[in-house]
Amino acid sequence: MTSRFALGQRLGLTRAQTDLLLRLRTPERIQDFITSLSINHELNGDSCLSVVGVLEHRHAHCIEGAFVAACALWLQGEPPLLMDFHAEGDDDHVVTLFKRGDCWGAISKSNHVWLRWRDPVYRTLRELAISYIHEYVNESKKTLRAYSRPFDLRRVAPERWVTNPEPCWDVAEELDGIRHYRLISKAQARRLRDRDDFEQHLGRQVEFISPRKRSARAAARS
Repeated sequence: MTSRFALGQRLGLTRAQTDLLLRLRTPERIQDFITSLSINHELNGDSCLSVVGVLEHRHAHCIEGAFVAACALWLQGEPPLLMDFHAEGDDDHVVTLFKRGDCWGAISKSNHVWLRWRDPVYRTLRELAISYIHEYVNESKKTLRAYSRPFDLRRVAPERWVTNPEPCWDVAEELDGIRHYRLISKAQARRLRDRDDFEQHLGRQVEFISPRKRSARAAARS
């Protein structure tokens, strides 16, 4: 435990921040914490918060949550690995990878029912990535096309993603630029079936409503 506190100090975390993350002893606990954070609606423009930024603001979107999850895993003695997804006509998504035995799982921050946690039952990274293909959508279209090799955050200076007071865009761009592997062929992409009306209805449900939408709803009722 002393060495884990020392690692937190080397990463630039305070004792309180280190203690909080050390209490997240399993991927399941880390996921629960990431899920409990409000979604970052980016009301002041696009953001890419560091670990400390997320802990201070108590909100996150996918890559911000992935930074926190990776840092928590690292403090538990596991490698801090990210995976990036490339989509066609849609936003990228980032998850944190972990292994149990020979199988991969993923910790994920999402405001929708889609693109969330994956149990560690996938024998390969491709298996894990393709498990997201049905739910990775933009309205009715399935958009997932490629996944990255694991991105090891131990190779990135902690001041760039753990304690950075500025947006961590350079780390996001580095992740975006590493090797990605195509999941399906162009012919397979053309044959993907659109989501039906019920799926689209469910896809519009969110866990955390934007304050702007909440205010608009309140005004409409008054």
